[in-house]
Amino acid sequence: MAGVRVTKVDWQQKRNGAAHRTQEYACSELVVRRGQLFHISLHLTGVLDREETLTLTVETGPQASEALHTKAVFQTAELEVGDAWTATKEAQKGDTVTVSLTSPPDAVIGRYLLSARASSRRKHSDRKLGEFVLLFNPWCPEDDVFLASEEERQEYVLNDSGIIFRGVEKHIRAQGWNYGQFEEDILHICLSILDRSPSYQEDPATNVSYRHNPVYVTRVISAMVNSNNDRGVVQGQWQGKYGGGTSPLHWRGSVAILQKWFKGKYKPVKYGQCWVFAGVMCTVLRCLGIPTRVVSNFNSAHDTDRNLSVDKYVDSFGRTLEDLTEDSMWNFHVWNESWFARQDLGPAYDGWQVLDATPQEESEGVFQCGPASVTAIREGDIHLAHDGPFVFAEVNADYITWLWHEDESQERVYSDTKKVGRCISTKAVGSNSRVDITDLYKYPEGSQKERQVYRKAMKKLLSVEARGQRSRIQGPNRHGLQQDDFPEPPTKPSITGKFKVLEPPVLGHDLKLALSLANLTSQALKVQVNLSGATILYTRKPVAEILHESHTVKLDLQEEKKIPITISYSQYKKDLTEDKKILLAAMCLVTNGDKLLVEKDITLEDFIIIKVLGPATVGVAVAVEVTVVNPLSETVKDCVLMVEGSGLLQGQLSVDVPTLQPQERALVQFSITPSKSGPRQLQVDLVSPHFPDIKGFVIVHVATAK
Repeated sequence: MAGVRVTKVDWQQKRNGAAHRTQEYACSELVVRRGQLFHISLHLTGVLDREETLTLTVETGPQASEALHTKAVFQTAELEVGDAWTATKEAQKGDTVTVSLTSPPDAVIGRYLLSARASSRRKHSDRKLGEFVLLFNPWCPEDDVFLASEEERQEYVLNDSGIIFRGVEKHIRAQGWNYGQFEEDILHICLSILDRSPSYQEDPATNVSYRHNPVYVTRVISAMVNSNNDRGVVQGQWQGKYGGGTSPLHWRGSVAILQKWFKGKYKPVKYGQCWVFAGVMCTVLRCLGIPTRVVSNFNSAHDTDRNLSVDKYVDSFGRTLEDLTEDSMWNFHVWNESWFARQDLGPAYDGWQVLDATPQEESEGVFQCGPASVTAIREGDIHLAHDGPFVFAEVNADYITWLWHEDESQERVYSDTKKVGRCISTKAVGSNSRVDITDLYKYPEGSQKERQVYRKAMKKLLSVEARGQRSRIQGPNRHGLQQDDFPEPPTKPSITGKFKVLEPPVLGHDLKLALSLANLTSQALKVQVNLSGATILYTRKPVAEILHESHTVKLDLQEEKKIPITISYSQYKKDLTEDKKILLAAMCLVTNGDKLLVEKDITLEDFIIIKVLGPATVGVAVAVEVTVVNPLSETVKDCVLMVEGSGLLQGQLSVDVPTLQPQERALVQFSITPSKSGPRQLQVDLVSPHFPDIKGFVIVHVATAK
């Protein structure tokens, strides 16, 4: 007697679509998310015995194999196994059996072929039933892309439109963008992007097996959204000439771009700039189920719009000419962040990961960038995969400097890098307002912690270079600016220069630095070095000049020389502002006509540590201990701590500090009685007539009274 055979499948798309939040996809195939149960009904040629099992096979990609986890063969059983494909018979009505299937939470994503046979006891061939698509699952706690907040899942996975912020720091403009990840053909196109990658073309079977990993998938997409190295989606153009294509400013969303690329048989779409690359990548990654957002960095290291440039005008000593520089426009750059666990780095680096599809510099021989852990960037751990030095540099940007001559002509010069990266912005969850996420990328500018991270990152970078790994930060123009980014690209400089701090810059101490100059050419050069230094406000507005000197240096071929610089405490003492910042500049005038501007921001270190001694509760006094240090080499009297904090104390509190001997460290205690619960900011300033205020703060988490 012939056994029962499977004839066809009912994918139960409405039921599964609602459960998997995939009902919006405009495609005929079933779309489900991994690690989550879904239901199908199998139509048979007869009635299946209760003890008979169904054997199911799922496979994805060419040459699918169980060894590569691109194929699974499994039977209906009651047993639920978390790390394997499973199936359970749920109900049988006549010749129709309803089966629930569950994929492992780390299954390869993509298009699967489902086959089935009704009896494992008889040698019947599998019936190919059709294809379904498996996506990443931010709703599944075991999936690497799991996102705990439902509001954030709605925003970063299911929202098909958004806001991209452009413009300049003082005037940020919101631009609408249609991601359209559920539109017709978009899912198919997004999957085909993976199949067009060079790594897939070289070894399809192995490449598909890597698609369980969001680190791998996002890195491939960052390479494929631009057309460099491959027949990727978008061709970049920064020159302002858009013949034969569309101006980047004219795109309003990703759908038209993706459809044009697909219908044009993978011919790159002209043209894009950073926000276009980021908008398209956001569409692709949300479509595949990876939580993703678009991020704009103002005062960024990369010139991405011909109408917006960071123009700084300086004189022959590198001093900022404020009248000319005041209205100059600062640039922006747009990239993406995706949310997933970093199994390769460890749980400390889980969360938001930077991805940048704009083709700026090669990474491992390809124009791709990321995923770089935002936490790793903030902590200066730039040695970790992928492209940490490059992303760290993006939020500490280069800028274009113009030398203004007395005859009112201007000349473009190379400049050193500066700590920038302001108003790092993304769209708010659930609204179109702008959220500033700068603090995710770095500690507050000028704080002791930020200085520590900067030094740490430089050490990591040097250790990477020492191991022979090519750094992505090199030379004066060290942040990977492409020549295409400049309307008139300058030539490569003949010298490079860098300020090096020889001792930690400490308030009350002399500053000891060296300007290191290196000859990059094969001929001897003579360089006039005009040094200037000024105390500045945090806005970089100069307050008073504290250094003004010139040197002449002769550099033999490939030679490096150091010019020692000392700024005594007496030189900067009276003009130091409360920001305790000093800006050094060296305008280097080479006999061959080259000019190089080297700059260094110095923040004098603070010595104040605030500790709350015990739990803070509404209505209960709690002690606070502050460690203060006299930074001067003289005895200091009449210091006070000024204490303030909304919800922590009424008004201001003034606490006397005992006389401090030179360099003395002292502990000062006082108490506060919180009146409001939640996280509260306690500000403590050490105020002295002898030196600028030393400021500190701590967040106090206040519990409600029981």
